[in-house]
Amino acid sequence: MTATVELTRFRVAPERTGELLAARPGMLAGFRTGRTGFLGARLVRLPGGEWLDIVEWRSPADLAASRAKGGDLPGIRAFFDLIDDLVSTEEGELT
Repeated sequence: MTATVELTRFRVAPERTGELLAARPGMLAGFRTGRTGFLGARLVRLPGGEWLDIVEWRSPADLAASRAKGGDLPGIRAFFDLIDDLVSTEEGELT
């Protein structure tokens, strides 16, 4: 089986960086308990105030189901609410 990778690039106001990092564990806990097929995630701070979230899913169907749920759990919603600007989203196959 080949994992699916979700790449989400976004911006957060610099003064909210601490809040974003504090909300991250709650988001990951929500994904672990409320998302079938969640395998793991990494958050990368990029130059220019951008972030890249790299999330691994068991399958494209698991990723699609997660997207449909949006911020349905408090920990996930708290993290999503701190995002000021969604720059891009992509998905691909982990090889």
